[in-house]
Amino acid sequence: MIYREIGKSGLNASVIAFGAWAIGGWMWGGSDEKDSIDAIYAAIDNGINLIDTAPAYGFGYSEEIVGKAVKGKRDKVLIATKCGLRWDLEKGEFFFYTTEKGAADESTPGAMKIYKYLHPESIRYEIEQSLRRLQTDYIDLYQTHWQESTTPIEDTMAELTKLKDEGKIRAIGVSNATVEQMKRYGAIDSDQEKYNMLHRKIEEQGNLDYCYENKIAVLAYSPLSQGLLTGKISPDRKYNEGDLRRNNPLFTPENINKVNSMLKEFEPIAEKHEVSVAQLVCAWTFNRKGITHLLCGARNRRQVIENAGAGSVQLSREDIDTINSIYSKYFEQ
Repeated sequence: MIYREIGKSGLNASVIAFGAWAIGGWMWGGSDEKDSIDAIYAAIDNGINLIDTAPAYGFGYSEEIVGKAVKGKRDKVLIATKCGLRWDLEKGEFFFYTTEKGAADESTPGAMKIYKYLHPESIRYEIEQSLRRLQTDYIDLYQTHWQESTTPIEDTMAELTKLKDEGKIRAIGVSNATVEQMKRYGAIDSDQEKYNMLHRKIEEQGNLDYCYENKIAVLAYSPLSQGLLTGKISPDRKYNEGDLRRNNPLFTPENINKVNSMLKEFEPIAEKHEVSVAQLVCAWTFNRKGITHLLCGARNRRQVIENAGAGSVQLSREDIDTINSIYSKYFEQ
């Protein structure tokens, strides 16, 4: 497993991290607690030491599972969680409607409102709730989940700095942020953004260049595009109610066939390295300039072991150029 520092924090994290969104069940069609805990055990056993969760992942459920799993193993892991999404009060900037299963609209029975809110008072409340659910007295990396317009960034950062001074957090990060927002935050250690072979907007937005130049780690979430880049999704796959892939245009039969055809061409390179196509895609991703860590979701032990195996893959310049050439044939015409 390759390890890289999270910004300038002194925290060395596995390049493959455990992404804990799916184990919260929300937007992923539910989850099984035993499988989830076993998955975290497998992550630790296979060299993964960074676990990324958030209160919004199952309205606290993901954090609770992580807390149960790392009890007695706290010194073996770096816990990253977040603040700034509230479902229990209506303050800040309205974001979207949801149910406990997934996205909804105002007419959906039992729909709740999610607000983006980063006021200092709210952050102070949220961290205490996260510490309780995670059964720990400190969080290694604390990140603002989504940025909002009602609270000055400077006020948010001042509170985060206080938490760091108090020893409640060890490093400060942002998520879903622009370069201008990061500049206003100042001394941050990480930026968590959606990034994968099929979704590369942060290259155009300048996040990767800015973070590389300022020694800010980039934690890429959805590196396998919610499973699409594994090559294991068939065009006739059906998704449970609440699964965010259910109406996603990326998961149309036509696009799945197109992606699978591209991945088929990656197979000779994967075979040369004795890895799966999914592991090859992960290795390509963490070799992109500026990308430092991948948040790979998993629901069970088997998926975790597969993800962890990508963390030691060494690609040559020729390998990367060949992958880029194949990709261009399908998606840059």
